[in-house]
Amino acid sequence: MQLGIIGLGRMGGNIARRLMLDGHQTVVYDRNTDFVTALGKEGAIGVADLPALVASLNKPRAVWVMLPAGAPTEDTITELSGLLEAGDVIIDGGNTFYKDDIRRGQALEQKGIDYIDVGTSGGVWGLERGYCMMIGGAARVVERLDPLFASLAPGIGNIPRTRDRVSADDRAERGYIHAGPPGAGHFVKMIHNGIEYGMMQAFAEGFDILKTKNSPSLPEDQRFDLNLADIAEVWRRGSVVSSWLLDLTADALASDPKLDGYSGAVADSGEGRWTIEAAMEQAVPVPVLSNSLFARFRSRQQSTYGDKLLSAMRFGFGGHVETPKK
Repeated sequence: MQLGIIGLGRMGGNIARRLMLDGHQTVVYDRNTDFVTALGKEGAIGVADLPALVASLNKPRAVWVMLPAGAPTEDTITELSGLLEAGDVIIDGGNTFYKDDIRRGQALEQKGIDYIDVGTSGGVWGLERGYCMMIGGAARVVERLDPLFASLAPGIGNIPRTRDRVSADDRAERGYIHAGPPGAGHFVKMIHNGIEYGMMQAFAEGFDILKTKNSPSLPEDQRFDLNLADIAEVWRRGSVVSSWLLDLTADALASDPKLDGYSGAVADSGEGRWTIEAAMEQAVPVPVLSNSLFARFRSRQQSTYGDKLLSAMRFGFGGHVETPKK
């Protein structure tokens, strides 16, 4: 298939590469012309602006927007809506607030333009590992675009099949789902990221306890000088807490045991806040998720070793570089 891609940063560029590796054609645009040039050398069709991107695509066109949530995505979709025609589709693969998806889908429907929201997880490792995708939009459009999603997804791989699972739809096992109408994909991804906050915070706090076990405030016979890199490594081997986040923790501790290369001023990119807002609207108690968000706020005032570990994990999966505190 053919796909236009706008935004070639940490994830957009590798989305184009993974599609091209599986035989798809990509037409790419980014304000950073170096990104466009680099992908052009790898087989993509590079263009200089949005009108050129639309003109280079065959009808019905499909355009994937991979930009930061908010004004960059909003402005781009608004401009695209004036360039595309009925039957074309706009795909938002960023971390957009799901209520914005609902509004956009309704507005674009008036023009006959379809709208798909794709909650995309995989970070900087997506080219190699594939992308886990949670998709919102009309079923007929998702089905038409399925070859693209199938190429981007991780596939079944060597993960053991879930015992007693029975389903006529194997897409979940291959790493992507059609979650529901516009907004549903980003809603599921939003909750995914809220859970991620809680899991990361649990690791950070646990390793902080392990590190401070040699504190002089403890009785001397209760002080342990623990090797955190070894603990992370052994937990990767058969432990119930083994996970990709623990893999990233082990990598960080192996290369920088004191985590001196990380600021510990942990950013939050919006989804954690939106998850708490949804919980409040639905009257669902979420003490772990809310506390993990508030811990990030606190880290930007006074950080701990655990906060540095959070920074290390964020860098590991997403390439996020935290801004040091001043």
